Formats: sequence, structure tokens, C-alpha cells
Amino acid sequence: MQRTVAVLVHPERDEAIEKATQFIADLHAMGFGFVVFPGDLERIRARVPDAKVHPLDGTPAELAVVFGGDGTILRAAEWAMPLGVPLLGVNLGHVGFLAELEPSDIHALPGVVANRLYLVEERLALQVEVRDPDGRLTWVSHAVNEVSLEKIARERMLNVLVSVDDRPLSRWGCDGVLVSTPTGSTAYGFSAGGPVIWPDVQAILVVPLAAHALFNRPMVLSPSSEVRLELPDGARTPGILWCDGRRSHDLAPGEWISVRSHRHQVRIARIGEQPFTTRLVKKFALPVDGWRHRRSER
Repeated sequence: MQRTVAVLVHPERDEAIEKATQFIADLHAMGFGFVVFPGDLERIRARVPDAKVHPLDGTPAELAVVFGGDGTILRAAEWAMPLGVPLLGVNLGHVGFLAELEPSDIHALPGVVANRLYLVEERLALQVEVRDPDGRLTWVSHAVNEVSLEKIARERMLNVLVSVDDRPLSRWGCDGVLVSTPTGSTAYGFSAGGPVIWPDVQAILVVPLAAHALFNRPMVLSPSSEVRLELPDGARTPGILWCDGRRSHDLAPGEWISVRSHRHQVRIARIGEQPFTTRLVKKFALPVDGWRHRRSER
């Protein structure tokens, strides 16, 4: 049976299509077939006309190789997560916490894929449901990084009641509320002042955004917890819900949000057993010796 690999590229980076088509050409010589984003089908076929390239559908591939940054990986996860396809990222973006390979390492990629020289991490994702006052489902999504409820009106605070496991916790006057996975703790959660959570930890992170309240600290919850976010009836400030900064929903009056662990996990392929501590230091360029040590050398 022919082996199939998904090759998913950043839509606007010429470097991504160049590296992706070279990778396809190398694996095509080994007998592989490929699936790609439908919008990339013609330009990839034009560069590697002999390869068997088809648009994404519901048929799983053994691996998805993603050429881009974390945003492209999040886009790829929408297709890969329900099918259980691991994602192997080639970082052509900036920080790239989800991406495994840098462009300088790409020469080894065909051999890695052909010989399955990678490990697979499984990470918690979030299930997001919006319901009307009668409990009817009005919108649903998943989130790999985070869910953010944010205000639309700049001049007013959002009034949000946060409940955990059907028990009211606190009402915050704030810019919004973030519910994050451990994967997302180094993304929006980090920028909002939340803790960094190691990706193999099973937990849900809740972070208030600029909350005007005495109790406004980030909280780490059990993966079995359910977070409920509600705006008061007749709220003067409308809210908008974002999932991974990609999918959004304008909240209608009376709608409320439920966030819990998704039944599917995100599968991330890793080539080596590089500890997350090493990745954290590298990606954030952390001064391991500390700033005081640097000053003492002057």
C-alpha cells in the first residue's frame, strides 16, 4: 500500500512552497503519495508534476509535515486532530514553539519521514461550545492554544462571571478572559502574565485579562474541569470569542460559553528527545547565567 504524507504550507511564503516541493520530490522518488491544502494543489502540481498530489479530505495520512510557523500548524491541526494525524513542523516563522525543525535541518527531513524516525507527543486540546439562554448549542469549535473572550468596545470593561464545575468563582470587570492549554501557555497566556506549563502536563489555564478586581490571578485547573463564561443580561459591552486567533463568534445577548478538555488530543511529532526546558531557553533566548552574572563581567 502506498504511504501518504500531508504537506501543508504557509499560504504567503515563497520559501515554504520551495522547501515543500523539494521535500515532495525527494519522497516521491521513494514511492510516497501526498495530500495538500486545496488552495495549494495547482501550484504544487506545477512544480512536481510527476508526484501523486491530492487535496485534503477525510482520509488520514501517516504524518503531516507543515512548512510555516505556529499559525500554519494551528491551521493544519483543524484537519489533523480529528483524524489523529501527527504534525511535524518546519519553522519558517518567528518563535515557533510548535515547530520541530529549523530550515537548516531540512536536508534530513525526507529520511526522517521515510524511516519514521520521530516520536509523537499527545497534548490536551479544548472543546468550546456556545449556548443560548435555553441551553441550545449555537456555535462550537476546538482550540489547540487558547480560547479568549474579549471586549469589542475599547472604552468599556467586559463584565464576565467565571464559573468552574458549575460553581461561580468570580465576576471580573476586565478586558477579557483567556482559557488556555499547556501548549498555549507560551503564546497568548504567556503575554497575558500566565505561567509557563510544560506541554505534557494535563491541565487547563484560566487567565483574566487586565481585570479590575482584588482576585485576578491566573489559575491552573484539572483537565476534567469545565469553565463557564457568562456576560450579564443586557451587558453594555459586547463580547467576541476567539479560538486560536483563527475562528471567532460574536456573542448574542444571553449566550454563554463552556470550555472543557477535547476528546481528541493534538499529536505533535518530535525528531529528538529535546527536553522542553532546552526548547524554552532556546526559543526565548533566556539568559541561563542571569543578568547579574552578565553585569559582573563588565
